[in-house]
Amino acid sequence: MKKLGLLALKLILFCLLLKPAYASEPIKIGLTLGLTGKYAVMSDMQMNGLRLWEDHVNNEGGILGRNVRLVIYDDKGDPRIAKTLYEHLILMDKVDLVLGPYSSEITEAILPVTEQYGYPVLTTGASADRLWQKGYKYVFGVYAPASKYTTGFLELITANNFNNIAIVHADDVVSTNIAAGAKKWTERFGLKVVLIEGFKKGTKDLRHIAKKTKDSKADALIVCGHLDESIDMRLSLKNIGWQPRVYYASVGPATQDFHDRLGMDADYTFSSSQWEPHTKLPNSKKFTNSFIEKYKKMPSYHAATAYAAGQILETALKRSGNLDRNRL
Repeated sequence: MKKLGLLALKLILFCLLLKPAYASEPIKIGLTLGLTGKYAVMSDMQMNGLRLWEDHVNNEGGILGRNVRLVIYDDKGDPRIAKTLYEHLILMDKVDLVLGPYSSEITEAILPVTEQYGYPVLTTGASADRLWQKGYKYVFGVYAPASKYTTGFLELITANNFNNIAIVHADDVVSTNIAAGAKKWTERFGLKVVLIEGFKKGTKDLRHIAKKTKDSKADALIVCGHLDESIDMRLSLKNIGWQPRVYYASVGPATQDFHDRLGMDADYTFSSSQWEPHTKLPNSKKFTNSFIEKYKKMPSYHAATAYAAGQILETALKRSGNLDRNRL
């Protein structure tokens, strides 16, 4: 028995000495997402995309010989909570790296923190132009800028001889940037802006805006906002018994929730997307199939761009060869 005990001890010591590479501390990557609150649908997609990337990268041996571990907190769609949580991630959790949260307003709130501590940030869910106008050193974008969201749509309606354009927008930073860009590009295309109107984010009953749009005799309506605004404006138009000849809304129509909540009222809607499943990009099909297998639903561009951000970070780390954030 004594010999067996000694043998067991030797085996334990031998296993400890081996310490395989995958037993090293994982690379911790922190971020927050609005998993509850006004950005929940888009944030959930973003989290799913990142979790899928985490699975894939770890199944393929990790990065620099180490697994990856995502540390994700719920910022509830509140900029103040997000700012506090990024400080916690950096100072208390001591994460190696961070990724950006969902939405431009949340991203804008956390950038002073990441700049202060020298953490490079891929903005995986933000596109407001003014994020790039503040001289930040450590912020890098993934999305197209908000001011250019509507250019393809405006080109399309110009080619089809529409002229009068109404632009309405929520008062958050990205919505106002989309609206400003839409106005600029409408005028550049030689079209006429017959209405530009803002409203407080979170306003559910938009019938007063719908009536102004009708009175403006707009051919096309551009709604600048997120999921809720795209749905609420569609319903408000239905409530007054009028629809523009062409309806565009940012962000929302690219999600399945837009179609699920509106049913047939979702039809004949234009929008902009950063990615779609049929896109012929490297690994796009693999990503789509893996996402559907894991989550039993189709990914939106929010999931795809989050996954892509993980790939960008992975490539940058491999080229850097270490976790030095300045080198990265």
